[in-house]
Amino acid sequence: MTPGIREFEKGTITMDRFTDKVVLITGGGSGLGRSTALQLAGEGAKLALVDVSAEGLEATKAAVLAAVADAEVITIIANVAVEAEVENYVAETVKAFGRIDGFFNNAGIEGKQNPTEEYGSEEFAKVLSINLSGVFSGLKYVLKVMHAQGSGAIVNTASVGGIRGIGNQSGYAAAKHGVVGLTRNSAMEYGQYGIRINAIAPGAIWTPMVENSMRQLDPVNPEKAAEQFVQINPMKRYGKPEEIGHLVAFLLSDHASFINAQVIAIDGGQSYKY
Repeated sequence: MTPGIREFEKGTITMDRFTDKVVLITGGGSGLGRSTALQLAGEGAKLALVDVSAEGLEATKAAVLAAVADAEVITIIANVAVEAEVENYVAETVKAFGRIDGFFNNAGIEGKQNPTEEYGSEEFAKVLSINLSGVFSGLKYVLKVMHAQGSGAIVNTASVGGIRGIGNQSGYAAAKHGVVGLTRNSAMEYGQYGIRINAIAPGAIWTPMVENSMRQLDPVNPEKAAEQFVQINPMKRYGKPEEIGHLVAFLLSDHASFINAQVIAIDGGQSYKY
């Protein structure tokens, strides 16, 4: 039997790639973090979920336990823009589970939408503090753990806005381009220690963040904005959060053991249209 494949259940291949492995997820209170937590729990992972929202964390934990009754899950409230809180969430994960095998460095915000000349400096700094500095701090402290272990896999959340321009979102685009650079640089440094670091570049995935973006585009009729926006995608639909979860699980697993320093678009072809 192929390693990692347990059995066929109702025509679906069920995996157990993360049995006895510990995965840390930031932004675990909603969206991509929640969908990935559900995917990983279903494959046997022990989870440490981090978010600034206590309510969101509890909702994710409840969803995980409803799906996998015996899942091991801890929640940690933290603002990834505060380095001391990042250091603490890593320490709390190691305290609870003894190690970190996988890290989904995912927390982020979209920020306000304005042309560059009207984009507020405070807003720019805020978006970078969460979307870039938060990713850097996560890498810094998780890599200390993984380096000592001599193993680990990391997936950073970039964006199609990190591999091409994205209108009216200077802060977001700058931060996500930075995430791409951090990913490649760290992967070059730590591959020799048995640690793989990749990034995903999602397009428009239907999450609370994208819903909020549509409300910014058209406060009166966000549904119309959503219908118009999706037309730029060759597949003419939004991505599903679970589609991100499948990719992240693969990249964190041993099935991706020779994939390193890559930025993988998961966007229905959006980034290649222009």
